[in-house]
Formats: sequence, C-alpha cells, structure tokens
Amino acid sequence: MKTFLLSLFLVISFQSSASYILIPMDAESQKNHLKAYGITYWTLNKQENVKWLLNYRGGSFLLPHINVIEKECLIRGVSYELISDAEAEAILQEINSPSKNMDAVVLEKAPKIAVYSPSGKQPWDDAVTMVLTYAEIPYETIYDTEVLSDALLLYDWLHLHHEDFTGQYGKFYRAYRNAAWYIEQQQNAEILAASLGYTKVSEQKLAVAQKIREYVLGGGFMFAMCSATDSFDIALAAQSLDICEPMFDGDGSTPNYQSQLEYSKTFAFKDFIVERNPKVYEFSSIDMTQKRKIPKELDYFTLMEFSAKWDPIPTMLNQNHTALVKGFMGQTTSYSRDQIKPSVLVMGENKSNGEARYIHGVKGQGFFTFYGGHDPEDYTHRVGDPKTELDLHPTSPGYRLILNNVLFPAARKKKQKT
Repeated sequence: MKTFLLSLFLVISFQSSASYILIPMDAESQKNHLKAYGITYWTLNKQENVKWLLNYRGGSFLLPHINVIEKECLIRGVSYELISDAEAEAILQEINSPSKNMDAVVLEKAPKIAVYSPSGKQPWDDAVTMVLTYAEIPYETIYDTEVLSDALLLYDWLHLHHEDFTGQYGKFYRAYRNAAWYIEQQQNAEILAASLGYTKVSEQKLAVAQKIREYVLGGGFMFAMCSATDSFDIALAAQSLDICEPMFDGDGSTPNYQSQLEYSKTFAFKDFIVERNPKVYEFSSIDMTQKRKIPKELDYFTLMEFSAKWDPIPTMLNQNHTALVKGFMGQTTSYSRDQIKPSVLVMGENKSNGEARYIHGVKGQGFFTFYGGHDPEDYTHRVGDPKTELDLHPTSPGYRLILNNVLFPAARKKKQKT
C-alpha cells in the first residue's frame, strides 16, 4: 500500500511539475496522427502558441502543459508525453544544432478555413472535408455566391472541393448524362449562373476562378485536389475563349482555341493540350491517369526532403512519419512533370513514371498547393462509392499531407534569409 501511494505521489508530482505536452508524430509513438492535428488546432483556438518541431520525430508538436489540453488528448485518443522545462530545452537545443535538419516553427493563430463546395449531397466524397471533420477542425462551406461577393477575404485558407472550373460539368457527360444527379446538377448550375447575371455556367466559373486568383495574389492560401487543380488552371488559360462544346453551353467552341491558350495566366501548368472530346473523361494532357502503367501494389510516391532551416515552408508541408506514401487514383491523379512551370516546387513524385503528385507554389503574396488524386485511402474511389471511414486509417500518411496544409497558415512568418 505504501509503495502504491508513493508511486501515485510521484506521478502527481511529475504531472504538476511538467511544463509541456509533447505530441510525438513518429510511426512508433503516435496512435492517431490525424486527430493530433485537431488537438493542435484546438490549442491555437484557445489562444495558446504551439511549436511545430519540423523533422523531429515525424514533425511533433510542443504544447504548453495545461490540464484541459491534456484532458482533450485523452478524450480524442491522441498519444502524448509530459516533459519538463529541462527536457523541452534539450529538444530545442538538438533541433537548433546546425548539424540537424530540423527547426522549430511557432504556430500562433488558428486559421479560419473555408471549403468551396456546392450545397446538397454529392455523388462523391471529399477527402479534405472528411479529414477536417475527423480531426475536429472547424470549417465553413462557401460557394459561388459568396466567392463573387468577396467573402474569401474573411478566410485564411481555402480548399477547392472536387470541382470543374471549365463549365463542362466534370466531363461526366459520356457515363452519367442520363443520371438523375447529373441532370439535377446541370440544372442547378444553370439556374445559379443566371441568378448571378451570367449567360453561361463557364462564364460564371471563370469569374469564380479569377476571384480565387485575386485571393491568392492578396496573401491567401489555396489548397486543391483532384480535378479542381488542373481545371482551375485550364479555365484561367482559356479565359478569353469558349472551350465548351454544345452539350455543355448550347453553342460551339472557339475555332482553334488550343493555339490561343494563355499559359502566362495559370498558377502551375504550361504547354498543356486541352482534351476537346466531350466524351473523354480527362481535361487535358496535364493529368497522367491514362498514361501511367503502375500496378496498385507498386503505386507509391516519394516525399522530397528540404532544408528545415532554409526552406521551412515545403518542410512543413511534407511533415510525415514516412517518406513513402501510397498512391491513389482520381479524375486527375498526377501531373506530367514536363508541363509544370519551373517556378513550381514538386514536393512528392513518382520519379520512375515521370509524374508529380504533390506540388506547391507562390503567387503574389499568397500560396497554393495542388495534390493529385481523390482519396488517399481509397485507391480507385468512384462515383457512388461509400465514403472512407477514417477510424480505420488514423495514421494515414496521405491524409497527413492535407492537414499539414491546414496548419501552415498558422505559422509565424519569418524574415526571409538572404
């Protein structure tokens, strides 16, 4: 009995003397990587700063030891360690060593998050909204009306849901033109465009893409996956042209529009060939989906390593407990390396196949990240498939990349090194 009481006393004494909560993010120590991001966001929402320990044990988080934070870790099933001032100082000294490719970045503000998505049930799921919900990170849903009325100015981070900015209704025409959901979506899109003063859906989607472009130029952060990535750039390149066939907008396309595309207007891609055939599912030559010959069991991509002290942004965006991430398909699965602008950083690639999976760039005062594929834990997610249950994938490296982007706007801005 005395031994038990002594042990209990020592535990209580240590807990009361601990100054920090370390949330490890390595493969061995963390049982729920995804909810760990939610704890970090929740802490920021409580006006408490967090240190993101880049490349230290998989990109761990150092939080102040406050009882409510520790309790929240227990409630959400997030692994954590209590450490003293001396232990925290030793970790930070190790990180600061010039011989270590590590850094400590201060997170100081919970970013306000917007998801660009239509209202109503969609015949597919969105990985970002699923992981935000699972991690318990709050977000607001906005769509064309809000974007065109400058509501983006209220948000720090914007995700583009599975979307087609070219006005071709996702190029689902061949397979789903007679499906009730397709007919309803086309009707709703036409009604919305008319209500906003546009004669065509393609014109309205272009106006939205241009507003999003202004948002990024002004300092916003945009994250997009799957077809929202390349269709966004295609719309910007074709902004003075009609690239839609009659089944989409009631009239023909601009003759010889391919030669008139303005690649200077795009964020990430150049020299691409637009797919003219309305019955072909692809948007352009940017996407590698039909060109790749990789068996599922060998389909992986590698995360690039960057200097944490000199290149903290890509280092933040690539934090993970593994450098090898399972591949996954989508309408836009990956990007042809030779059609990516030189100014754009490739952060994840399948080098043997000549494809990029995960890219990042700076535009004006803001940033964008494009992530190929639809669902990191469903290899061939198709229209109508059930959604992924993230309780079965709490340590998903592919989903971690999404959440890295969510936290990135929270980082304290450093002076540029020269």
